[in-house]
Amino acid sequence: MSDIAIRQATSDDLDDVVALRLALLREYPDHPIYGRLRPDAEARARAVFESQLEADTEAIFLAEGTGRAIGVLRCVETTASALLMPERYCYVSSAYVVPEFRRRGVLSLLLERARAWCAERGLDEMRLHNVHSRASAAAAWDAAGFEVVEQLRVLRLQS
Repeated sequence: MSDIAIRQATSDDLDDVVALRLALLREYPDHPIYGRLRPDAEARARAVFESQLEADTEAIFLAEGTGRAIGVLRCVETTASALLMPERYCYVSSAYVVPEFRRRGVLSLLLERARAWCAERGLDEMRLHNVHSRASAAAAWDAAGFEVVEQLRVLRLQS
């Protein structure tokens, strides 16, 4: 783990961010939501991720090892419902570690940096969605201290 560095991505890292985040989506070709990638997903991703890299309320963190990007995690400062507490929280998305670097603490290092980002912003809660069909992902989030509190359901409407 000592040879892995975590840093906030910049617009200069756009190629790595696009590659890692699309790799995450491509791991779920049979998923009812993530398995429906558009043919022009990479072109669309560049514009979307570039704006995320420049946003004041977001941070994308990269894990680097062996001279390349091996992991990514995105944090978004999110406003909660006006009826609920806390008023703001960190939404974690797009957490991905290149398969050959998994189970080496990379996700833990990314989350450690995300926690520091939350502390800098006065955020005291993190939330995320994860795919239920991957037991290893659920185990990783459980080990990181996240608990399941709701389910996401989809109903496709025929038009």
